[in-house]
Amino acid sequence: MIIAENLHKTYGKLEVLKGVSLHIKQGEVVSIVGPSGAGKTTLLQLVGTLDRPSNDDYKLIINGKDVKGLSDKELSKFRNKEIGFIFQFHQLLPEFTAVENVAIPALIAGLSKAEAERKAAGLLDLLGLSERLHHKPAKLSGGEQQRVAVARALVNNPSVIMADEPSGNLDTANAKQLHKLFFELRERFNQTFLIVTHNEELAGMSDRKLFMRDGQITG
Repeated sequence: MIIAENLHKTYGKLEVLKGVSLHIKQGEVVSIVGPSGAGKTTLLQLVGTLDRPSNDDYKLIINGKDVKGLSDKELSKFRNKEIGFIFQFHQLLPEFTAVENVAIPALIAGLSKAEAERKAAGLLDLLGLSERLHHKPAKLSGGEQQRVAVARALVNNPSVIMADEPSGNLDTANAKQLHKLFFELRERFNQTFLIVTHNEELAGMSDRKLFMRDGQITG
C-alpha cells in the first residue's frame, strides 16, 4: 500500500528527516509518535505528497503507483483521488455550510455540484450529522467540525487517510469518539490510516506504533 524508502528533508542547514523508510500494508492503522521536532509532520507531508524529499535517491509508492516522477499537476490529481487529509485544526471554510465544505474535493475531482453534495450529505449522515448539513462551521461544536473534516477527507473514496494530530484540538469525550470512528471506517472501507499523534490512547489502539526521534524512526 505505502512503500517509502530513504526519505530526506532539509531546510537550509537543518536536516529534519535523515533517510526515513516505512512500509504500510493495505488496511493498517499506523501511528507515528515521538517528541515535538522529531520530524513526524514533515514525514507525513512527504508521504502524503504535499512536499517532496530533498534527495533524489528515494522511493515512494502509494497504492501501487510510483509517485516520484509525477509532475506537480499529476501529483495534485493523484492526491485528490487517493489521499484524504485530516488536520488538528479542521480548516473548514467559514463561509460554506457543512455539506458544501465536504463537497469541495469532489468538485475538484470533476463531479457535478448535485452529485458532489449528494455524496457529501451521505457521508455526513453516516457520521451522525444529518441534522447539521446546512450549518456553517461557527454553528458547529468542535467535535462536529472535526467530523465534517473527516467526511471531507472521505468524499473521494481515498485509499489512504493521513491525519496530523486529529484529536489534538478536541476534549476527551470527542477525542474518544473520533478515535473509535477511525477504526469503524477502517472496518467499513478497508482504508489505510497513517496518523501522527501525541495521544497515547490512539497510538495504543493502532495496529503498529512507530517512534520517531531526531529525524529517524527508532522503533
